[in-house]
Amino acid sequence: MTGNQQSGTSRRLLWLYSTGEHACSYLPERIARTVFVDPRYPIDNRQYGMLVRQGMRRSGTYIYQPGCPTCQACKSLRIPVADFTPSRSQRRCWYKNDDLRVIGRRPEFHDEHFRLYLDYLTRRHPGSGMDDPDPDRYMEFLVAPWSDTVFYEIRCGERLLGVAVTDRIPDGLSAIYTFFDPRERKRGLGIWAVLWQIEHARAAGLPYVYLGYWIAESAKMRYKTDFRPHEIYQDGKWRVRVGEPSGK
Repeated sequence: MTGNQQSGTSRRLLWLYSTGEHACSYLPERIARTVFVDPRYPIDNRQYGMLVRQGMRRSGTYIYQPGCPTCQACKSLRIPVADFTPSRSQRRCWYKNDDLRVIGRRPEFHDEHFRLYLDYLTRRHPGSGMDDPDPDRYMEFLVAPWSDTVFYEIRCGERLLGVAVTDRIPDGLSAIYTFFDPRERKRGLGIWAVLWQIEHARAAGLPYVYLGYWIAESAKMRYKTDFRPHEIYQDGKWRVRVGEPSGK
């Protein structure tokens, strides 16, 4: 157990717990710890949104943040929707996919979604420890009973190309997980899904899209800083980071 904090206006104590040391999922040479909210705490979507604004993240019903004593590499990243300007490559990605449509679905099990998820993990993340799920583990990973979650289907005609699992919180959208047809590499569906969430947040009058954790040394997370400007949560504050010009 690592301590507690006051939870908004309720003034209830929110207990935080820490795991033991484990191998870092992103920087394998490092040892990590994870701090998470007591899963017995009666959370609601408003309180969850407050914790996201404090740099935390959700995986299933667990709300967590890195708690590594000797490493501060993981930073929460969000995009201020009103200030976002797409790069040339992002504009090309957007227009390339003008044949796509998005349908919002309740966070329920759909066999069509699950088959696409299995294909995505098998081809994109083999041997990751995530590539042998069953329907129960799949839903436990993506959904929490207190979150306002939507499964946004990405379709070309009737064909399902992707699903963007997204939480709606009071000040924005939190991108939980996106999976898509790995054979459609030229479309850049992962980038397109973020661009769509930015536009959806803008249309809904929501100021932010939260993209979870970013690590500068992790190549697989580099795409997040291509969305500029963005903000990094550091030392208890969100700080604007324009990002390095990529020439794209």
